[in-house]
This record gives sequence, structure tokens and C-alpha cells, in this order.
Amino acid sequence: MCFSDLCRVRVALRIRPKNADELAQGADFDTCVELQAECKKLKLKKNNWASESYQFDEIFGENSSQKRIYEVVAKPVVESVLEGYNGTVMAYGQTGTGKTYTVGQLGKEDPSERGIMVRALEHILSSMSLETDSMAVSYLQLYLESVQDLLAPEKTNIPIVEDSKTGEVSLPGAAIVEIKDLEHVFQLLQIGETNRHAADTKMNTESSRSHAILIIHLQRSLKMKEENTVSIPSDAEHTLPGDLPLVLKSKLLIVDLAGSERIDKSGSEGHMIEEAKFINLSLSSLGKCINALAENSSHIPTRDSKLTRMLRDSFGGTARTSLVVTIGPSARHYSETSSTVLFGQRAMKIVNTIRLKEEVDYETLYKKVEDEVDHLTSDMERQQKLRQREKMQLEKRLKVSEAFLHDLKMTSTMQIENLEKEKHQFEYAIKRLMQELEEKEGQNNVLSEKIVHLETSLNEKK
Repeated sequence: MCFSDLCRVRVALRIRPKNADELAQGADFDTCVELQAECKKLKLKKNNWASESYQFDEIFGENSSQKRIYEVVAKPVVESVLEGYNGTVMAYGQTGTGKTYTVGQLGKEDPSERGIMVRALEHILSSMSLETDSMAVSYLQLYLESVQDLLAPEKTNIPIVEDSKTGEVSLPGAAIVEIKDLEHVFQLLQIGETNRHAADTKMNTESSRSHAILIIHLQRSLKMKEENTVSIPSDAEHTLPGDLPLVLKSKLLIVDLAGSERIDKSGSEGHMIEEAKFINLSLSSLGKCINALAENSSHIPTRDSKLTRMLRDSFGGTARTSLVVTIGPSARHYSETSSTVLFGQRAMKIVNTIRLKEEVDYETLYKKVEDEVDHLTSDMERQQKLRQREKMQLEKRLKVSEAFLHDLKMTSTMQIENLEKEKHQFEYAIKRLMQELEEKEGQNNVLSEKIVHLETSLNEKK
């Protein structure tokens, strides 16, 4: 299920403090910028009589803290990612203006120095449940138009794959490392920082020679999400059965772009010239895409470079995007500063269609069904054993009963036969007695007759 909303790209501007060379100029230092932080405006002075004013979503002066930068620029995007939306936080600007400091500063010893990457990961870790949610990161660099893995340097020329149906971009082969705690965060970012290409130029002693992209993959249980009172659109209706486990999958890109540079100013030589050409070419392609999107052009040249392909979802896509453009104060770099400011102004015109996507957690569902099958199988086996035991007991009792009935039947038959035999004996005895009785009666009759005859004879003799 997807829920969509329109969201304009937010753009903030940050000016770095004067560097050592600029401070050394003292009163001779000439600035081309004037900040009007209260009304979020920048006044860019071409010379003493010509200037332009530009409005941004936020303006940060040279004394702005890393914490404030994070809270204004990145925190809203991170909170949106925690709710299930994709997000992008990106730093853009001339080399030496503080992009890597803003985005990638580790600040392990001094927490106040921490950049957006560390603070975002710390924020997510404190907001997620380690029991039901998971977070993993990939850390890549685009160097000489080749995607390389900063966590596994042996992986070079990683392909960029775009889903023809959804437009989603993936990087098969890139290392994806699950994160559990802040110490692990520092370890991984330190590895990435060590493997990233950098060089010493006239404009920056540690000039990044590649675009660095930290990709944070977040998966959250929808149940846990609701328990943590993270908002769901009021018109969101669940069409899936309530007992199906749902998850919110989101992705956060934190991008530290390499700085654009003019070779005549940076003093790049040899291989560094080749690096600068690729950096400027990819940034030019990004600028063309930003211009086309700002003008609602029918054709967006996202396929012109690997950088624009990787950032396809960030500008004109489904991500909530926040951009911080960094500039220096020196009038010597007016042209580069003006270009950066105009890039930010055009980016502010871009509107993304952010999309919340709920998915069935098939892994959890499979495990749930598997556990249920195991439970039912175990219960069925237990019931079968119980029935078998009951059957055996019944069969045993049946055999005892049958034996008892057989014995009873045999006993009854013998008793009947004995009774029949006794009956016949009694009948025979009665018959004999009757015969004897009849004989006695006959004898009695004879005796009676003899008595009568004797009595008669006696009377006659008298």
C-alpha cells in the first residue's frame, strides 16, 4: 500500500568562517556576501554597486553550530524516514567551503563537532527497536565515474540497476552492513573516510576527489511503529488482513558531493586534473537535471551520469530532500559562490512526490506460518500418540472383557447343562416315587380287602 504527498525540496545556505589565508589578509580581505539571517536572505555583491538578494529556507552564519545545522536541515528528513518515507540530505558547494565538515565530520572526541551522518545514525538508533526494527548501511564513492565501495575497497565499478516498473535504484554487490550501536557507526564511517580519495589543492588541503554517498536502509515493524506513536496518514486504510505482519521500508541517502573547482585556481596537476574533470562533469550533469526539473521540462537527463542516476529518487522522485549549499565569504570566488547560490535557488523549485509504502513482511510471515505448522505438526503428533495410547488401552480392555465374557459364557453353559442334568434326575426320581406310591396304594388296597375279609370271617365265627 502506498500513500503519497507533495513535498518541495528544502534548501539551506551555510557560510564557512574565514580560513587562515583569508584571516591573514586582515583589512584587505574583500567579501562578496552579506547575510540577513533574520529574514533568511543572502545578499551577493558582485562589486560595490551591483548585488542580488536570494531567499532560502534557512541561512546559517559562520558561527552556526553543527547541532543546529542537523536539527534544521537533516532532522525533519530523518524523522520522515523513520515514518517510512525515503529521504535525502545533500551538501553542495565549491571545494573548500565545508561540505565534508557539515556532513561527514565524525566528532568522536568532541560530540559538538559531529556532522549530519553521525547525528542521523545516532538519531535512528535511539528511535528504533532493536527487537523488531533493523538498520543497515552501504557507504559508496563515485570516483572517476566508477561506483566504489568504501567499506569493501576491493569492490569497484559496482553497477547501478534501475527497476523498469518502479524506477527504484539498487546497487547489487555493494556491501550492506547491519548496525547495532554507535561505536559500530564510528568504525564504519572511519573505514569509509580512510578509503575515500582526497588530495591537497591550493583551495583545500583535504579536497575530496569523489562524491560520497551513505545509504541507510531502515526496516520497521508497523506494529512497533504504531506503538511508538509515529503518525500514519488518516486516510490510510489497511486492505490486508489484520494478522499479516506489515513493515515500513525506507532509505536515507546522505550525500557529500565533491566540490566543483576551477583548475586554474585549485592548481590541480597530472592525475588531479583528470579527477577534477570527472567531478565537474558529474556536477554539470546534476545541474542540468536540476534545471530541467525546475522548469518542468518533459525530458530530465538523469542518465547522463552515474551521479544523476544514483540521485534519481532525490530530485523529482519520491524522497523528502533537504539540500545544504555551502559557500565561502571571499569575493575572489564570487563566480563559484554565485553558481552555488543559483543551484540552490533552482533546487528550491523542485517538488517531489514522497511516498509511504507498507509491505507485507514475508520473512516474518513465513517464520510465523512455519512456527504455526511446526506447532500444529507437534500437536498432531502428540494427539496421534495420545490416540494410539488410548487405542492400545481400549484394545487391552476389550480383550479382557472378551475373555471375561467367554469365561462367563462357558461357566453359564456348564451351569445350564448341570441344571438340565439335575432336572432330569429329579424328574426320574419323582417318577420312581410316583410308581412306588402307586404300588404302595395297590398293596394297601389288597391289605384293606384282606382286612375286610378277615373282619367278615371273624364276625361269622362269633
